[in-house]
Amino acid sequence: MTTVMTSMRKETMTAMINLVVAEKPSVAQSIGKVLGCTGRQDGYLEGNGYLVSWCVGHLIELAEPETYDSKYEKWKKEDLPIIPDIFKYQVAASTKKQFQILKDLMNRDDVTVVTNACDAGREGELIFRLVYDKAGCKKPMKRLWISSMEDEAIRNGFDNLADGKDYDRLYEAALCRERADWIVGINATRFFTCSYGQTLNVGRVMTPTLALTVEREAQIRAFKPEDFYQVQLEGNDLIFTGERIPDKDEAEDLAEKCRTESKAVVTKADINEKLENAPALFDLTSLQREANKRYGFTAQQTLDYAQSLYEKKLLTYPRTDSRFLTDDMETTASSILGIIGNKLSIKITDELNFKKILNSKKVTDHHAIIPTETLRSTDVEALPEGEKKILQLAATRLAESVSAPCKYKETVAEVSCLGKTYTLKGKYIADPGWRSVANTKDKDSDEDSRVIILDFKAGDTVAIDKTSVKAGKTTPPKSYTEDTLLSAMEKAGCDEIPDEAERKGLGTPATRAGVIEKLVRIGFLERRGDKKTKYLVPTHKGETLITVIPESIQSASMTADWEQKLLEIEKGSYDADAFMIEITQMIRKLLDTYRIVPDAEVLMHPVYEPLGKCPHCGSNVVEKSKGFFCENKDCKFALWKDNRFFDSLSKKLTKQIAVQLLTDGKAKLKKCRSVKTGKSYDTTVVLSTTDNGQPQFTLDFTKGGK
Repeated sequence: MTTVMTSMRKETMTAMINLVVAEKPSVAQSIGKVLGCTGRQDGYLEGNGYLVSWCVGHLIELAEPETYDSKYEKWKKEDLPIIPDIFKYQVAASTKKQFQILKDLMNRDDVTVVTNACDAGREGELIFRLVYDKAGCKKPMKRLWISSMEDEAIRNGFDNLADGKDYDRLYEAALCRERADWIVGINATRFFTCSYGQTLNVGRVMTPTLALTVEREAQIRAFKPEDFYQVQLEGNDLIFTGERIPDKDEAEDLAEKCRTESKAVVTKADINEKLENAPALFDLTSLQREANKRYGFTAQQTLDYAQSLYEKKLLTYPRTDSRFLTDDMETTASSILGIIGNKLSIKITDELNFKKILNSKKVTDHHAIIPTETLRSTDVEALPEGEKKILQLAATRLAESVSAPCKYKETVAEVSCLGKTYTLKGKYIADPGWRSVANTKDKDSDEDSRVIILDFKAGDTVAIDKTSVKAGKTTPPKSYTEDTLLSAMEKAGCDEIPDEAERKGLGTPATRAGVIEKLVRIGFLERRGDKKTKYLVPTHKGETLITVIPESIQSASMTADWEQKLLEIEKGSYDADAFMIEITQMIRKLLDTYRIVPDAEVLMHPVYEPLGKCPHCGSNVVEKSKGFFCENKDCKFALWKDNRFFDSLSKKLTKQIAVQLLTDGKAKLKKCRSVKTGKSYDTTVVLSTTDNGQPQFTLDFTKGGK
């Protein structure tokens, strides 16, 4: 009898299978390797008591409005608002096969537990739970929550699996975010599109972000530069500068009087020693900002590179909003520091303090972004260039963050002449500390790093050897770059949100890049500038939307407040139903109270600046989103930006080239490259037209052409 029971127990244990669901196939393969799943099947791995399968992004998505009622197929204002009593979900058309595989696996008799191994964050929770619910699964649920894809981290994670119910509130917050975005997007987009006769996409986070850029461009356009002048006094081999004076004659008169006076009285002469603390570790937003400043990477590029490094086990989880490590990670950080010093040739300073970067209370879902110990055995040179740069940034920041402060001496001296004050400021780095890691310079320090020696004290007299007038102009604010827009999104509405609020701003670190990319993709923002520094500038369509959108939709403070409430829903301190009621009330109020902007049709049709004359009919040629077109509707002349002829030269038809072609009938091109042979050459493109006005191009290699 005992033998039979033992045999039955073994059979029962053998039959118990844990189904692990990852977010991507690559992550599933890493998990499967650690768990010993060597058997490859269609859509999953198996072995050692585990099945490991995967989602492919969002397998399940909110149903379209017409699913609720066929009348919603046509956009009509009288059918709004569309607010479902019960939200419907559908399987994405492109992922039906993988969903069916997951559904079959979840319902297998031998599967006794299902583990959510999707990304450890709000969206990862949503992706898994929607599949779990849609498949009708009722089996016990576990949660894998890790911050690194290293083998040891995966093993530790499976040794300490959490109960899936512990993350119910996170799922609730994810549902609120998704449904709120649907309600705002569907209703507001249909309402404004119907009101103004063209597609105007509206989003809960997207529109306030666009509003930030529109406001900035308005400030730039309204700015009127003003001349100013500053009197400078030279004495003791030092230059003292006075306050700004708007009138040139007044400044020159003052300079002459000071020269005649020939002396000034010292009112301040201080040299202070100061410390500049090392920067904190990277969270996702600060990493994206730094990568944009240094390399011109977009926020999405940085996220993609960091995500790839995470999946290669070389970087910890990137979608984090924390800039600290947990209190128990000092040994880990020390070990990684040694690896990056050898592997990436990063300077490690002598004076290290790991306590500065350890604070469990400031770590929410995940700790800060740092390299992993897998780096030790990795061929870094084999990595793609973008990934290498992001890895180097994260490694350098770790070395900087534990280093000693930068010590510098700051000189401030003031002299008075004829009742006016003139100032001298200087900064000298005495001990670079953390700045020596990457050999970064302080932009405010003297270029020659010399000490400004003051051989006088307050009350002394300084002889004035020379006076001069320095002219200058006030400058407007700059258009947003990816770096500065991310910063503005992070800080948006902060003045109106309590200091104790944990998350502020528009969106989350994980979603901000996607918001920016969508604004560019749908034509509300465009990137302008050189290869490294690109500015995010609203298009006419984007400015038009913000002009007609009411404050309730474009308010950064309101949207930032919603983000804080979503975080409170995660913690159980705010009611999900109350949040959704707030969203629906705002939409209902919008529909009930909004009034069409007078003469809006003028706003909707942009006035295009002529670039030149059409070579066929003589009308103006203007730039639009897809090319350069003749304004004469009967003329077929058009220079498309997506141009096969220029593609064959490995060139893009830019605005500058288009203007040359329209002005001179030709344009010189350097370093063209043959697609067939790969050889480079210089040439001149000559423009002509066919009888019906279509452009045609020829190449001229003669000296005259060049």
